[in-house]
Amino acid sequence: MGKPMSFDIRKTHKGLGVFAARSILRGDRVLEFKGERCSKEVYKSCNTPDNCHFLQIDDDTYLGPSGEADDYVNHSCDPNCGVRYSGGRIFLHAIRDIANGEELSFDYSTTMDEDHWEMKCRCGSKECRGTVRDFKHLPENVKKRYIDLEIVPPFILKKVL
Repeated sequence: MGKPMSFDIRKTHKGLGVFAARSILRGDRVLEFKGERCSKEVYKSCNTPDNCHFLQIDDDTYLGPSGEADDYVNHSCDPNCGVRYSGGRIFLHAIRDIANGEELSFDYSTTMDEDHWEMKCRCGSKECRGTVRDFKHLPENVKKRYIDLEIVPPFILKKVL
């Protein structure tokens, strides 16, 4: 994988964000999501719409906040990273080259199949959809692109393939 990744966490108009402290190549493993696993019921009782640092990793399983950089990777409708599973662990991978100083992002919709949480999007990209919602609500061409990039988790893939 090369040199270990390092990051800067800084304030953005969206809250805290994670920025590359060196260039990252397409395909590089960027970071690991390390929160504690919890059920959907625990997730629903702990999360608030303005401060949700949970990641859905299966139909009824979520990773909670870790207190590390993985909590602060923001959403984008035109992301530079995506989530991949490997050996029971969850990683963020670069889906294109990322410049030193560029904010890291992934499309939260790629990991959502819950019909519980959505948010107004503030990503600012040309491709902005306005609302972050479950994967099933993405346009078909976006779903296909994410599937081809292998950044759709198995628990969602089994429902769309």
